[in-house]
Amino acid sequence: MSPAKLWLRVYFAGFVVIVAMLILTLFTTVPYGDLSRLSRLSDAEFGWQQPPPKLPEKAYMRAVPLAEADIIVIGDSFSMTHVWQAELVRAGYKVTTIYWGSYRETMCGDVQQWLIDAGFRGKLVIFESVERLLKERLKLSNQCAHMTAPFVPRLNPPVVALAEKPDFALNSTATLPTGIITWDRTRRARESPGDISFDETQVRVVPDGCALFSNALCPKALFFKQDLKAGELDASDFERMKEFNAKHTLIPYVWMVLPDKTTTYLDPGHSKAFRDVYMPAKLGPDFFTMAAENHDKVKDFYFPNDTHISTYGQEIMGKMMLQTVREALAKPAAAPQ
Repeated sequence: MSPAKLWLRVYFAGFVVIVAMLILTLFTTVPYGDLSRLSRLSDAEFGWQQPPPKLPEKAYMRAVPLAEADIIVIGDSFSMTHVWQAELVRAGYKVTTIYWGSYRETMCGDVQQWLIDAGFRGKLVIFESVERLLKERLKLSNQCAHMTAPFVPRLNPPVVALAEKPDFALNSTATLPTGIITWDRTRRARESPGDISFDETQVRVVPDGCALFSNALCPKALFFKQDLKAGELDASDFERMKEFNAKHTLIPYVWMVLPDKTTTYLDPGHSKAFRDVYMPAKLGPDFFTMAAENHDKVKDFYFPNDTHISTYGQEIMGKMMLQTVREALAKPAAAPQ
């Protein structure tokens, strides 16, 4: 065989492989969960299938300028869709939301004065944090005296909640190897008799999983490794919270501490030492108990392919926060038309 023919055969074989990889990638389900996206596992197996509840009207999910707000939420990705906040807005409260991540996960000792200087004239601050990030946020915040970053308003939700399962679309923005990697990892996850990990995501066997999740491979669901890496909250973290709270006396506040997905489904005793001292202090609603009582009553209370509480769960969160806010504030103005 001449060198030219050999080169053409090698070139043609390589071309066929690349075309095959491209086709596989294009027809790989576009991920619609953060954990399936991070791990490159197929949402054909791990994506939720049950239709979510009807989303609140868009007017209820739009924030107001800071100067008009009754309530400011300082939250994380669990507050980015504005779904739970819509329960407050529907009841007539004016709400705006900012995010820990925009300020290096740190709310310094003068954060309330910083809000006032930025124009806040409202009556309540809500500090929302997921369990796995609270320890580090309290440590950083207690070491910081002054907010230096400018206030950054966000009127529209940074993350748009899905009203329904996405329709099929070509996975045209993925990198070339995505299809073969997703196929191989999903095959290994399906065939594994127990738990298996990919990057920062764990595929874990969940007891009675098909009663809890709507994904096709429902004996298993995806979990974020950071839930375990972050460690448990304990009594020392509550002491840090008391230190943090002591600096914030200008505006009333409440806390929303949300349990990790791993805590809710697989390790209900996680952070018990913290909860034992946090809950008697009545700094906010008991979302650990709420999640424990609802995760087996509401299918997809957390999404199977995501680390976040689903729209179903956020509706319950919103109702709990509305009760808390009503106890803290006077009767609100009329709801938006």
